[in-house]
Amino acid sequence: MAPLYQVRASFDARTIVVYQAYAPAVAEPALRAGRFVAPFSFRRMTWIKPSFLWLMHRSNWARKAGQERVLAVRMSRAGWEEALERAVLTTGDPGAPAGADVHVQWDPERSARGAALNHYSIQVGLGRQVIRTFNEDWILGLADLTPTVRKAAALVQAGRAQQARRLFPEERVYPLPAPLEARLTPASRRGHG
Repeated sequence: MAPLYQVRASFDARTIVVYQAYAPAVAEPALRAGRFVAPFSFRRMTWIKPSFLWLMHRSNWARKAGQERVLAVRMSRAGWEEALERAVLTTGDPGAPAGADVHVQWDPERSARGAALNHYSIQVGLGRQVIRTFNEDWILGLADLTPTVRKAAALVQAGRAQQARRLFPEERVYPLPAPLEARLTPASRRGHG
């Protein structure tokens, strides 16, 4: 069986794709600029997720108010790993420092129909101190996945999840450096489930 905690993502030698969902008022100017611009808020934490299906669950397939547009954010792997280097693990630890630059949280991965699976997906919360670096240095491009999301959602709703899967981004295990993996994996539940 797969480890309980494992980063799965769409990535290549230099980049990794993370997903976010926004209202059209935020998404459209960002897509035009190729990075986030006003009215995107640089004053509050922004969460990035390498799991497509976890974001589909969170945004209800781009149907939740304020999350109608799904963006694929291609960022540098160097930036992704720098964010993780600065992260504190917040899962199950109410005493985790609230002012940390970056937070890591693990949530149950989801199936196409939204059911919780028996392994976990990483979410990374970028604090105000790193959002500008993320936006100006780490982001290499934005793509609008909303039309694909709508098509896949219609297939899932029609009971054709297998067909919908062909539209999902391909995700595989991301090779985290061992020290990062050890620090960001909840110790009590590491290993195999």
